[in-house]
Amino acid sequence: MKRAFILIAALAGFIAIPAQARDQIRIVGSSTIFPFTTAVAEEFGITTPFRTPVVESTGTGGGMKLFCAGVGTRHPDVTNASRRIKKSEVEKCVRNGVTDITEVKIGFDGIVLANSLKVPRTSFSLRHIFLGLAKQVPANETGATLQPNPYEKWSDIDSTLPKIKIKVLGPPPTSGSRDAFAELALEGGCKTFSDLKAMKNSDKNTYKVVCHSIREDGAYVEAGENDNLIIRKLEADTNAFGVFGFSFLDQNQDKVQGSLVNDVSPEFENIADGKYPVARSLYFYVKNAHMDIIPGIEAFVSEFTSDNAMGKDGYLIDKGLIPLGEDERKQQIEKLSM
Repeated sequence: MKRAFILIAALAGFIAIPAQARDQIRIVGSSTIFPFTTAVAEEFGITTPFRTPVVESTGTGGGMKLFCAGVGTRHPDVTNASRRIKKSEVEKCVRNGVTDITEVKIGFDGIVLANSLKVPRTSFSLRHIFLGLAKQVPANETGATLQPNPYEKWSDIDSTLPKIKIKVLGPPPTSGSRDAFAELALEGGCKTFSDLKAMKNSDKNTYKVVCHSIREDGAYVEAGENDNLIIRKLEADTNAFGVFGFSFLDQNQDKVQGSLVNDVSPEFENIADGKYPVARSLYFYVKNAHMDIIPGIEAFVSEFTSDNAMGKDGYLIDKGLIPLGEDERKQQIEKLSM
């Protein structure tokens, strides 16, 4: 695999890498991608002469922080991300000598607002989600004036919603799922108010603060990077909703159900077709300076992008990954072999 898709121009100078190389790939990052990467790592450990990679669920932001901290065997080789790398993260990588990175897009995922199967399924609009969870909400129909979020029950927003206290368990700020949820769900609802939508052109910074800031009065509960813990809490509390990736919903359909969003159910086909409004792309990033230092990275990337893993009938699809179209998957593979 050639060091393709270089995001950052190499800096002048020599980067020293310790001679004592690890013999095991180290991977960090997104909790959403964790089960996919773990499945690939297990297959890789069985079918190749290399050791099974160590995979840690640190959240996308936490993974980027570790990945961009430097080059050398003390630092991870790969990071998973449920969003694309940010400009600020690229800049941090450069400052620490991480100047040659390969990006691999692996598929898509929907972000669901789920609850227990013991209660009726809920249908939210993006506006409902914004009004339920935003720190500030419109005080009038256009959004010309704002107020601290006054809503205590979902039914305070719309009488068709459940008459229960707003309680949503979700990922922390370090999570790519949190970033994507804010961008797709909250901002999606925010833009339904005409004055707030217009603010995007007139005052982009304020617009982002208003449309992305989640309330801090207890209605939204940061539940860490462990999505399985959220599932268990939803089983115990039938009045709560949880925010996590579609793959966890797919693997726990005997326990929880995904709410409709804008009348669309979070199902495999709806996410793949782009009908479900809260969906995002998934990636992993490889530190190219480690390719000749840590054994097996090239083989691991080949396994991850193989038809056996992320093809339309691959084992990652059984884990809940929404696959790339065949043409786009071939583009990713071609990019790696250029």
